[in-house]
Amino acid sequence: MANTQDNVARLWALCHALRDDGITYHQYVTELTYLLFLKMAAETGAADVQGGDGSSGPNIPSGCRWSDLISQPPAERLDFYRAMLFRLGSKGSPRVRDIFRNAQTSISRSSNLSLVVDAINTIDWYSSGREGLGDAYEGILDKHASEKKSGAGQYFTPRPLIDCMVALIQPQVGEIIQDPAAGTGGFLVAADRYVKNLAGRAAALTRSQQAFQATKAFQGMELVPDTHRLGLMNLLLHGIESDRYCRGDALSPDIAQLDVPDVILTNPPFGAKKGGGNPTRTDLRFKTANKQLSFLQHVYRALPVGGRAAVVVSDNVLFEDGAGREVRSELMSLCRLHTILKLPTGIFYAQGVKTNVLFLNRDSETNTEHVWIYDMRANSAPIRKRRPLAREDFISFELAFGTDPHGRSPRTDQGESGRFRCFTRDEILARGDDLSIAWLRDDTAASDSASDPGELCAEIIAKLRAALDEMEELSDILDFPPGSDPLSQASNK
Repeated sequence: MANTQDNVARLWALCHALRDDGITYHQYVTELTYLLFLKMAAETGAADVQGGDGSSGPNIPSGCRWSDLISQPPAERLDFYRAMLFRLGSKGSPRVRDIFRNAQTSISRSSNLSLVVDAINTIDWYSSGREGLGDAYEGILDKHASEKKSGAGQYFTPRPLIDCMVALIQPQVGEIIQDPAAGTGGFLVAADRYVKNLAGRAAALTRSQQAFQATKAFQGMELVPDTHRLGLMNLLLHGIESDRYCRGDALSPDIAQLDVPDVILTNPPFGAKKGGGNPTRTDLRFKTANKQLSFLQHVYRALPVGGRAAVVVSDNVLFEDGAGREVRSELMSLCRLHTILKLPTGIFYAQGVKTNVLFLNRDSETNTEHVWIYDMRANSAPIRKRRPLAREDFISFELAFGTDPHGRSPRTDQGESGRFRCFTRDEILARGDDLSIAWLRDDTAASDSASDPGELCAEIIAKLRAALDEMEELSDILDFPPGSDPLSQASNK
């Protein structure tokens, strides 16, 4: 692990060196995606595998491989690299074209490209096996997301939270695990790691099981092209060559590209649907521009009997009226919403919102009768850059949750002074299906004012952006033309 951390630190340091060339954090991670893919193919021998249909390997065209790039004189390397990216996006196998589609370099100096290429070439990636490269890439994505100025936190869920959700849901060999808002693929990678450890590594599986796990078991959809590229790379570097990791909008008919899931693990995007408008799927009963409410409808409708899910949602999903109340009511009628985890503040820093995890399963006999709520937020130190989220933070919750992934383990209501409590469906119904239930007095709010000024500024900006998203949704509801001024329109009536 220490070697992986060293490699991540070494590569991330180059990002700061390249900022004088105008390279942003996101552009740098994209450049690493291109280069690390070529390096991976060279190290594993996959570049030389033939078969243009992509069924036998990456099949990187001759003249576009890692050895071709590093053999170029440093002064000519950038021009060669630009031409190589174009060829890879049009001449490689389908999987290679997915990685390099519309690829362009943001590096403007050949010396800077050589700086990155030489660093990658001299690192011992495989001292701990192939996973060393995948873990290093995941570490770079983590660094990217934790940088306040990068804005990448919107699609990166912290690894400790992912590992907690996966451990409680317990994906199994042969199950289809889906993330309809896959981002960089963190949930799918963690689920694959969990299943492999459960099976005693991939070698313990039969050949057909290994093929299913590598190509069919882990399925996802991501709307943003660059983010899809990062996710595809992340999966490939962890040995997942899924043909169901698709680029598309899960709130549109694109979702038909994915198979019926046994497990859903996801952190849907916050805010309103960009550009206005509601999802175009006809199977979602309640039309709303609130993306999380729409994704939540997908989750509980997509699960078959016996299926289970863990979903990250913001606080407003628990209390929002109108479509929010209708979605919660339908959720509890169709599924067993058995557990809610109230997360500490600051986990999704870029959004500046409070979040929760909903645990639910589809049962053929019963729907929601009781909801257990674990308050991990009250009187807990907020998550900051100087106090990052750790796996150990979830130990008490996992013990209270129990070992049954369907939430049927024996549990104890800890009362008004404890963190874990049970509420009946009748009690929730009396609240108008409002699930934002709090019982502990939170004395941490006053201490938040002593936060780092830079973090406070970023949080204020995030809240302003969230407010603008809400205004966009309100504008859609009132049907004001884009760019118009609702206040002036009202004054003229």
